[in-house]
This record gives sequence, C-alpha cells and structure tokens, in this order.
Amino acid sequence: MNFLAHIYLSNNIENILIGNYIADAIKGNKYLNYPLEIQQGIILHRAIDYFTDNHSITKKSKRRLHAQYGHYKGVIIDIFYDHFLAKNWNNYSTIPLEKYVDNVYSVLEKNRTILPEKIQKILTSMIKYNWLVNYASLEGIEQVLIGMNNKSKGISKMNLAIEDLKINYTKFENDFLPFFKELIEFSNTKTTILQAL
Repeated sequence: MNFLAHIYLSNNIENILIGNYIADAIKGNKYLNYPLEIQQGIILHRAIDYFTDNHSITKKSKRRLHAQYGHYKGVIIDIFYDHFLAKNWNNYSTIPLEKYVDNVYSVLEKNRTILPEKIQKILTSMIKYNWLVNYASLEGIEQVLIGMNNKSKGISKMNLAIEDLKINYTKFENDFLPFFKELIEFSNTKTTILQAL
C-alpha cells in the first residue's frame, strides 16, 4: 500500500513507474507479458518489498504495533511510511508534492488502458480522493486506514492503527528516516542493474 514510496523510487522513469505501480496485481511470471521497462518496474517493486519486509528497522516498527493486527502489520507500516514520506517530501524532492503528484496522475491516466482492471479502479479512487497528497496529513492517513479496514470487512482492525501512529509518532518517524535513506540507495542500485541487462 506504499504507493507514494514505490512511485518516488521509480526515479521519474515513466515505464518503470507504471510497472512499479501495477506490480501487486501481476502474479508470478505474468510480468513477462509487458514491455521491458514495465517488467523492470515490476521487478523493482518486488525487490523493494523484499528489502522492506526483511529490514531490521521495519521489523522494529512492526513490533511497536498492537498484536491484534496480525499479518496486517506490514501493510500498516507501509501506510505510515508513506505518510512520513509525504510529510517530509521537501527533503526528497525539489518539486512540490502537489505538482509531482499531478504529473504522476497524468502519466498513469495516459497509460490507463495497459493497467490491469483492478489497478484502474484503484487509480480512479486515488485521483478522486487525491490519496498521494492526503498521505501527508493524519486525517488523510486515517481515511486510508478506515478504507483498508472496510476492504477487509473489518477483520484487519486497521482503522484503529491511527491511535498507534499518534502514540508512537516520533518513534515511527525516527524509524522511517534512516530506513528510507537506505531504501533509496538500494532502489537506485537495483534500477541501474536492471537497466544494464
């Protein structure tokens, strides 16, 4: 669910961004049905997820969450980290978040026909409710968590996680900042390797 991070880590390469954005809907080797750079974006997305899931800092973040979230802890941390990326956006880009996001929406809309149907529906909601900009506020993150809980038919209890974020806000932000620095370096290296193949 960390859409903003995946998009940002695509290094403004349009087809890699598209692949990175659609990757969760592409299972197994079906990525081979796409043009090369989109394949690279899908592979990059999977590498980012693996790096994130296995990193000691994200594991520490997950331990800060209430046990009730079970295997949804990883999704919650992804959402929290997107909040801190949006909140601290000026540390990562000279382009204002609103302008950057408008350009992303434009790229994705222009390529809508190649997006899987499931992703097209997500894109419609993402643009309508301006998720990527609204990640910067606690109210925006709360709405995302409520939406995710509704999607799980109330099983995830993710709507309650806004309280976890508020209670340990500084600790989560202090987890995010060094982690994301490492993730940027990892993603840049991985992108360079993929493009050299």
